[in-house]
Amino acid sequence: MTKEIKQKIVGYEVVKPEDEAAAAKVEVSQEVAAPKDNVVQMHEKVERPERLVGSTYKIKTPLSEHALYITINDIILNEDTEHEMRRPFEVFINSKNMEHFQWVLALTRVISAVFRKGGDSTFLVEELKAVFDPRGGYFKKGGKFMPSLVAEIGSAIEDHMKYIGMIKSEEDHHQKAFIEAKKKELAGASAGDADVDASYPDSASLCTKCSTKALVFTDGCMTCLSCGDSKCG
Repeated sequence: MTKEIKQKIVGYEVVKPEDEAAAAKVEVSQEVAAPKDNVVQMHEKVERPERLVGSTYKIKTPLSEHALYITINDIILNEDTEHEMRRPFEVFINSKNMEHFQWVLALTRVISAVFRKGGDSTFLVEELKAVFDPRGGYFKKGGKFMPSLVAEIGSAIEDHMKYIGMIKSEEDHHQKAFIEAKKKELAGASAGDADVDASYPDSASLCTKCSTKALVFTDGCMTCLSCGDSKCG
């Protein structure tokens, strides 16, 4: 192969076969170490596939005799690769109660648009959970206080994001064991009982940290049997 030299020759060197082999190995290692630029991230131009996987969450509030069913469908990006990830793509809310149909429909469209936009959509959880109903909130099963129906929708989305790994659950196993022991102690159960009543004492107060009616006085200190928050530190 003939190659035209257009510049002045200032020096030369004879390349040995072993030098060529070493240079080839370096090029291969650099290609392997180079980051892959074909990893698909969630953005608004990602087309909806024919089939999506999802989960449905039931919300039953004392504000209505009919339950709400929240369905969150997820898209799987980079399927069957080491970069596979599951991200929420759309949300639907259905109920026999048509009282809130207009704003519920608008809310689902806005949330779905945020999901499809990409980026960190976990901020939606705190925004929705911070909405308060001027008529007052309610306690759901288990004693957790919900300031509004919108807040409970946000709580359902939070549960789903934890399920698919978008929100990391910071569960303290030692704290959980301590709480279960205190619940068992207050319930008057013996150490050998396998079943422990999951409800909280009727005398429990509302915890300002987790909004659950589970704050009790034990061991000379106000302690929450839901989140473990203690006034004694």
